Amino acid sequence: MSVDPHEMANAIRALSMDAVQQANSGHPGMPMGMADVATVLFSKHLAFDPRRPDWPNRDRFVLSAGHGSMLLYALLHLTGYSDMTLEELKNFRQLGAKTAGHPEYGHATGIETTTGPLGQGLANAVGMALAERILAARFGDEIVDHHTYVIAGDGCLMEGISHEAISLAGHLKLGKLVVLWDDNGISIDGSVDLSCSDDQMARFAASGWHVLDCDGHDHKAISDAIDAARNEPRPSLIACKTVIGYGAPNKQGTAATHGAPLGADEIAATREHLGWPHEPFTIPDDVLDAWRLVGARGASKAAAWDVRLAEMDQDRHESFKRASAGRLPEGWQKGLEAHIAKLLQDKPAVATRKASQMAIEAIQPSLPELIGGSADLTGSNLTRTGSMAPVSPGDFAGSYIYYGIREHGMAAAMNGMALHGGVIPFGGTFLVFTDYCRPSIRLSALMQQRVIYVMTHDSIGLGEDGPTHQPVEHLASLRAMPNVRVFRPADAVETAECWKLAIEHDKGPSILALSRQGTPLLRKEAKDRSAKGGYIIDAAHDAAQVVLIATGTEVALAIEAKKQLQSENIATSVVSMPCTELFDAQDADYRESVLPKDTVKVAVEAASTYGWERYVGDNGAIVGMNSFGASAPADKLYEHFGITAAAVAEAAKSRLG
Repeated sequence: MSVDPHEMANAIRALSMDAVQQANSGHPGMPMGMADVATVLFSKHLAFDPRRPDWPNRDRFVLSAGHGSMLLYALLHLTGYSDMTLEELKNFRQLGAKTAGHPEYGHATGIETTTGPLGQGLANAVGMALAERILAARFGDEIVDHHTYVIAGDGCLMEGISHEAISLAGHLKLGKLVVLWDDNGISIDGSVDLSCSDDQMARFAASGWHVLDCDGHDHKAISDAIDAARNEPRPSLIACKTVIGYGAPNKQGTAATHGAPLGADEIAATREHLGWPHEPFTIPDDVLDAWRLVGARGASKAAAWDVRLAEMDQDRHESFKRASAGRLPEGWQKGLEAHIAKLLQDKPAVATRKASQMAIEAIQPSLPELIGGSADLTGSNLTRTGSMAPVSPGDFAGSYIYYGIREHGMAAAMNGMALHGGVIPFGGTFLVFTDYCRPSIRLSALMQQRVIYVMTHDSIGLGEDGPTHQPVEHLASLRAMPNVRVFRPADAVETAECWKLAIEHDKGPSILALSRQGTPLLRKEAKDRSAKGGYIIDAAHDAAQVVLIATGTEVALAIEAKKQLQSENIATSVVSMPCTELFDAQDADYRESVLPKDTVKVAVEAASTYGWERYVGDNGAIVGMNSFGASAPADKLYEHFGITAAAVAEAAKSRLG
């Protein structure tokens, strides 16, 4: 005897309201309102296998409205994901539980991305859908052919990032992207019309989307809408008209169900209203069996896919498996090593943004999964090389994405691409515009995703564009973020080394802060010195009295200051510190060998002085920026703000006493 699918949806509602009530914290309204939509999606359309949660050709499901996390947790438990036990649901929002307040990638299988900051999941899904098409172009639709589904709420669509995401998806015609909008008309403050009167369907249509609507509690209507979306060449928005808190007789349809437990009396009334007489966290056997059958159906699809994969030619088979697992090709770094050897021979004096382009050119042929892009600054960021063909609507065979002026959307899409797997994304803009990317960079770090941010024009050295474009506080603020590696290389060799470190680092994002202005080649050997984060690039002629610490273009300036000091018989060493995070991770003996305790230390960086006191100590000095910049040629700005070799030398002498 088949189970009524409405009863299957009620199981989601019951688990959601019970878990929120037990935690005395959470958001029951969205899971209760979207339970019917989720039931139809998972039981009739979604290709997944709980026993193989990392099956590469599974459909991706993103809960962009992450506050409704119990919807996802209930689905994972009901469909049979082994780590989402009933005990985990009972420990919703408790320390150490997999069931965090908002879904967190890596806490449990089946959670495709961390959501909660509204709109991020929607933008991640654009990246997932884009990665799917890029990989399909390379390996064929018989191996890569899946959809990305998103449940998004009114808040996701109000956030500015949604505009960037839907515009990019519409432009690229990402037809395997389906957004299910929980159109319930309620936000925390009350009715959505208090603050928003947008015609969302017209907005999506204007961006090139296929739009349709349905009754979000009519299972046939929901299924028909999803079928129509699946057969569309454009991305689709389905407006699912729902009642928030559906089933709670006294609170449904109101903001009272949004972000607080229903309360014991309302839960009792809801059980009676829904005809659900079962105790908290109790799912009848027939309902649970029906859900477990839904979970089991994907095994045959995954097995058939295994056969198709096995029939691929061996090289493509191995290449797909390697890229999907995030493993780098054997010997991928050889081109980079040859490039560094040539740099040491030719000694080019180039901007580190140009050095970055040269490094990409050396890496890309042996690392086909490297997918680049820029937020409309390709010619400034120098993120594209001659061998990188652009991705365009209908043609996803390339390896370069023109993201347009969509910095936030670009960063979030790169997170989605990294989460999808099979590609390593990098994208560029100016360092000052990490402000636009910051929420997505933070999520890259929180999810420990290998995303590479190529951030050029890294200081007042960019010159005439002035303080709106000159980063000052950015390096310090990015270094303060956990799990982020901030690289600021001094020359072309360090830039190549930093690229290598960024590619090899698969536990978090890397930021390459690169100069607009040229800088001389300072390195004299091919040892991978940047891997230590900081090292002596120019040693003292005797036991050092002074240590000058610098990053980026200021390393050359510090070497000039050393010459002045040594001309006065002050033994001085220069330390290049391309990555403070890596330096801090070294053992105490190494750090002491680079920055001896009994020396005067002076740090110089054309950025905020904040943070350098950790390295120079109480008797040291910091030469840097304590204000915003100005509009002028770079050399005039360095002189105006006192970031000169003479100023560094004088600071050292003043501390020697």
